[in-house]
Amino acid sequence: MIEVIKPGLETAVQDYPGRKGCFGFGFPPSGPIDHWSFRLANLLVDNAASAAGLEMAFAGPTLRFEEDAVIALTGADMQAALDGRPIPLWESVAVRAGEVLAMDYATSGGRGYLAVAGGIDAPLFLGSRSTCLLAMAGGWEDGPLKAGQELPVGTERIGKPARRVRASARPVLSDDKRWIVECVRGPNDDWIDEAAHERWFSEGWSVSSSSNRIGYRLDGPEWTFAGKATNKAPENGEDPSNIIDHGYPIGGVNLSGQTPIILMNDCLILGGFINPYTVPHGEFWKLGQSQPGDVYRFCEVSVDQAQASRRGIDSLCTPDSIEAC
Repeated sequence: MIEVIKPGLETAVQDYPGRKGCFGFGFPPSGPIDHWSFRLANLLVDNAASAAGLEMAFAGPTLRFEEDAVIALTGADMQAALDGRPIPLWESVAVRAGEVLAMDYATSGGRGYLAVAGGIDAPLFLGSRSTCLLAMAGGWEDGPLKAGQELPVGTERIGKPARRVRASARPVLSDDKRWIVECVRGPNDDWIDEAAHERWFSEGWSVSSSSNRIGYRLDGPEWTFAGKATNKAPENGEDPSNIIDHGYPIGGVNLSGQTPIILMNDCLILGGFINPYTVPHGEFWKLGQSQPGDVYRFCEVSVDQAQASRRGIDSLCTPDSIEAC
């Protein structure tokens, strides 16, 4: 068992790839936003990629381990210390019964990941152990961690300490709060005019403090629209960004009036706003590691290029990326 002394900020159990095929029941996939860092953490402790771990947003928890364990921390640097001793990111570490793992605010990156050999043994909900914060369902006791809870660890604990992720296999976090984020046009790119397309790809877009696992709100220039957005049948709605209710892709840039919102892991996928662009899943690790106030510059890619980038990440999330310290 792992005792939660302090929960941190929005610390929750997640697994990869999350809850699939359940939108018909009203539940999104959830799962880790930075799936790259999450999978590497599991590899470090010899877990399956699908094993449940913790996602920690901006400030990490304080946890007491009631039994010996092997753990790994990846993603954001939350100044982790074990009984006061700093411990490294991207390495597997032995923990003794009774030791306390304490984390603080992230000094780089946005979301940290903790894997424990054996995985967090949370109950399955619709086939996944992931927490849906929008519905307060799944994970451990249907929500983010709370002080006083005890998290069970799976019995198959074969992790070994003193292993690390090769430097070439790790995501490179921004050191200046600026990110180049790939996106593809569509599905509703013909509802905005060419001037709006040019601004989207040439201007910086700031991450709003209102962003969360449902959607990342962006602040930036005003939007202008194509003729079909202003000369349309009344059932499409009054605002130029309104359209007859239709499906949204995860990663869709949902244009709500003048506010673009990147739809994230806990989003809904139906509504009456246009989605002129889509951020591919291979780019989500950048979103997960950014903080409010960070600036995105968007780079247009084709669907084929987006899929190739994702396959490149998948090729690094293998045991070949792990070496002895």
